Amino acid sequence: MKGVLMSMTAVFLSGAVSAAVVQKPIEYRDGDTVLEGYLAYDDAFPGKRPGVLVIHDWMGPSPFTRKKADDLARLGYIGFAADIFGKGVRPKNTEEASSLSSSFKKDRTLLRRRAQAALEALKRQPLVDPAQLAAIGFCFGGTAALELARSGAPLVGVVTFHGGLDTPTPQDAKNIKGKVLALHGADDPYVPPDQVAAFEKEMREGGVDWQLVKYSGAVHAFTIPDAGNDNSKGAAYNPVAARRAWQAMKDFFDEIFKP
Repeated sequence: MKGVLMSMTAVFLSGAVSAAVVQKPIEYRDGDTVLEGYLAYDDAFPGKRPGVLVIHDWMGPSPFTRKKADDLARLGYIGFAADIFGKGVRPKNTEEASSLSSSFKKDRTLLRRRAQAALEALKRQPLVDPAQLAAIGFCFGGTAALELARSGAPLVGVVTFHGGLDTPTPQDAKNIKGKVLALHGADDPYVPPDQVAAFEKEMREGGVDWQLVKYSGAVHAFTIPDAGNDNSKGAAYNPVAARRAWQAMKDFFDEIFKP
C-alpha cells in the first residue's frame, strides 16, 4: 500500500489529478433495524482499494468517527463509519451512552451481528477490494472490532484504540483470520491489568498474530479530544499518545495490505 501512496504523490505533484474526498451517508440494515453509516473515499486514487471499517465509541456515530473515515480516505483507503446503535439512536449524555453500550456488551451475538452488517455494507461498495478489509474501533468500538474478528469475519487486520479487551468467549480467538493491534493507555482504569493479561493469554492460546502497545501517561479515550484533559477522571485526551497510536495504525496497514 505504501508504494501506491508514493506513486499517487507523484500524480498529485504533477497536477494531473484534483483530489477530493467523497462523503456519502449509507443506509443499511440488520434485519428490520435501519442503520446509517458514512462512506468516505478520495476520488484521486484509481481502482479498487482496501476498505476500513470505523466503529464508534459509546456516544455513537459522531463527527469524530466521520473524521477518521475521512482521514483514512486521504491515506488511500475506503473509510466506512459504522452505526451499531441504529439510525437516529444517539445517546444524549454519558448515562444514556453507558446504558446503551452495556446492552450490546451483554449481548455479544447482537454486537457481532451489527458489526457484521456494517462490514457487509462496506464490502458492497464498488471501489472496495473485498479481499482487503480491516476494522478499527475506539473504546466501545474497539470491543466491537475485536468481537467482529472473533466471529471469523474476513478481516486482514483489526486495530483497537483504548478499547475493552474482554470477551465472554476467549476460545473464539481461534476464529481470528487476520492480525490484531491493540493500542492501550498504560494507566487506563477501565481496562485494568487483569483484563490486559487475559487478552494476551487469549491471543496466545488462539494462535493469533498480535501486538499490544501501551502508552505511558495515557488513560481511557486518549484519542478523543472531547474527553478533556483530566486523567483523574479515568478518560482524557492525550495528543502525544493519539499521534503515536495513529502512526502505529498506519504502519500496521502498510504491513497487512497488499500493494
